[in-house]
Amino acid sequence: MTPLSRLRESSSEGCPPGNPDQVMHAAFRIGETTLMASDCNGIGKPAFQGFSLSINARDQAEASRLFAALSEGGQVQMPLGKTFFSSSFGVVADRFGVSWMVVVLP
Repeated sequence: MTPLSRLRESSSEGCPPGNPDQVMHAAFRIGETTLMASDCNGIGKPAFQGFSLSINARDQAEASRLFAALSEGGQVQMPLGKTFFSSSFGVVADRFGVSWMVVVLP
């Protein structure tokens, strides 16, 4: 699978006209998981509401690094700290408005 395909690279008549730089297909790995994404047929400004993505960190140091990186240009919704279920948990909306839960699990 090609990691990134743009509309301009397609001969498909199924994609609408528009910005040829839009991503038709993208694939990327996080650990053992492959995520796929597309902004083909994207209309208007995206609204990332009603869900959060969760990212598990190995330890406090990794959680702090991930949280800081996601916070750049974003908004902290719940500061990283100790909870009843984790030694480190926090919630942040990244610069694109996507909500992330950063957690260290036992």
